[in-house]
Amino acid sequence: MNDMSPHEPPAPSLRTRLLRHVMLPLALTWLAATAITLGVAHHFTEQAFDRALLDDAYSIASHVQAMDDGEVALRLTPGEVTAALFDEAESVFFSVLRPDGSRLAGATLPPFTPPFAGQRFRYANALHHGQVVRAVVLRHDVRGEPYHVVMAHTTRVRTALVRQMLVYGALPLLLLLGLLVVWVWRGITRDLAPLSGLQAALAHRDSRDLAPVAVPPATREVEQVGQAVNALFERLDRSVRAQREFAGNVAHELRTPLARIRALAEDGLAQPEVSNTSQTLQQIASSAERAGRLVNQLLDLAVADEAALVPRRERVALAPQLGQAVLRHLDRADARGIDLGAIGIDDGGNGPVVCADAALLDGILDNLIDNALRYGGTTVNVVLRVDTAARRAEIAVEDDGPGLQPAEREALRARWTQGRDGLRLGQGAGLGLAIVARYAQLLGSELRLDEATSQGGLRASVTLPLA
Repeated sequence: MNDMSPHEPPAPSLRTRLLRHVMLPLALTWLAATAITLGVAHHFTEQAFDRALLDDAYSIASHVQAMDDGEVALRLTPGEVTAALFDEAESVFFSVLRPDGSRLAGATLPPFTPPFAGQRFRYANALHHGQVVRAVVLRHDVRGEPYHVVMAHTTRVRTALVRQMLVYGALPLLLLLGLLVVWVWRGITRDLAPLSGLQAALAHRDSRDLAPVAVPPATREVEQVGQAVNALFERLDRSVRAQREFAGNVAHELRTPLARIRALAEDGLAQPEVSNTSQTLQQIASSAERAGRLVNQLLDLAVADEAALVPRRERVALAPQLGQAVLRHLDRADARGIDLGAIGIDDGGNGPVVCADAALLDGILDNLIDNALRYGGTTVNVVLRVDTAARRAEIAVEDDGPGLQPAEREALRARWTQGRDGLRLGQGAGLGLAIVARYAQLLGSELRLDEATSQGGLRASVTLPLA
């Protein structure tokens, strides 16, 4: 079931998320850069205007002098003051204050804090006749007495200049940010196009089509996704083919023994004589045994194909593994009058250790011993040999039977191929050695079929590296 609520909004697209992750930091950077630029420009603009304001104050202060009669006065006519402080954009106000704070000349201005001790001038803002003014209070000593010249300007030009700086400084950056958004959006769309194509190809693909998906050259991440999808298709294709082959093998190979069992049962029912019934039951048991062995071999092949998809390795002590395999077949060998033994297995320890799948090793041993008991002679040995220098261990099953011709040894590695004895005896399905060859391949080895001795016999062996 889908856990998503029908009313839950869909997840944002990767394109939107990427754009958000890219543009949000850029927008914040633009805001921070605009604020910093505006702050720096405003600071230096204020310094320039304040310097002009201070120059006007110095100009007025230079004319505050002591007269011949000892009085201190502003030695400028009203016309000269107007000419000196003319400004067509701003309203200019000034005032000259005596040491006691009374006004010597100029207009009446709001009270300002005079400079502190050691300071020559001091800036301040105030409200004068409903207008914001920027003022400077300049200390001017005359005959040792501190007079103060207060010069004030309105701030219309400053405010307008700051606004212009905001418009002409921030808007171009905002335009560039918009162009960058368009450029990034198109780049993300172009880079994600192969991913969209991959999604479309998978969405419209038939469920039975497990062929690799065409992955166009794009970014490394998209190529890795395509490779992962193709690897998954390859594993699924192997699994599906193995299932189909297994189903076909079962349907094909079980049809004959099951039909024989049914025919024998019907024949036994038609002939109620005790002697005939006993013979029929024996034949049914033999056919059922053959069918059961065939099922086990088919399941072994399915396990081999599954192991190819999910390989598993563990540390396996070979001596106990081989000893258990011999014990599993000992009763059957005694019933057939075959001497089944083991060579190279030390009962005092675990012997050599290999990294392998224990189930696959059991499958190799069981099939080789079963083949030797069926088609070998009167003696079968499970042999373990260790080459310490080469760091390898060899597992072999040897018999003293008729052996195989070189051409037969190669042919018997294929599935559904039987030797001359198997065809003559009507036993097996030609899967035993094919299973062993497949298991050996999965363990990184191969099945070797050689003569056991110069007198004949068959020696089937698998070599594994020591852990």
